[in-house]
Amino acid sequence: MQVWLERTRARWVDRDRRWVTACHRIAQWPLVVLTLVLASRLADGPLWYALIALLPLTAGRTGTACALQMLGVGLLNLAIYRYIKQRTCRPRPFVACPGIRACTAALDDFSFPSGHTLHAVAFSIVLAYHYPWAAWIVGPFALLVAASRMVLGLHYPSDVAVGAAIGVASAVLVLMVN
Repeated sequence: MQVWLERTRARWVDRDRRWVTACHRIAQWPLVVLTLVLASRLADGPLWYALIALLPLTAGRTGTACALQMLGVGLLNLAIYRYIKQRTCRPRPFVACPGIRACTAALDDFSFPSGHTLHAVAFSIVLAYHYPWAAWIVGPFALLVAASRMVLGLHYPSDVAVGAAIGVASAVLVLMVN
């Protein structure tokens, strides 16, 4: 059983490295890198903080409820994200994979899970729950953020997938509780 687990893990690590290398090839186009860096920087927090601050001022009770749920999911995800990152300590692709460079600065040393993706997915779900029309904007934005993390050399596909899964689960949890 131990041998099977090790072989399976090795196959997934190899697959993750091949996929991130393939994604990173897109980083040869400066305009694409610029677009993805911009999306990634917006997802660092400024976009979400602005929405949380503006929704209660512009959208009344629904805006306040949405902002409070976004704040709640953000705090929950921050705790989950930090807990997992401190225990896994997975090096980023630009550190562990030859030929991959960081196209923008990383916010911390480790890659698993993708916090940008986690937050983008969770905030998008909460926002789209309250404002279904917004799904047409925040859904593609969350996908762009997820793609940016791999193309920019900062995350493996599994980091992004797990970040997205945690984002979905935490958003559903927060929406069910309130």
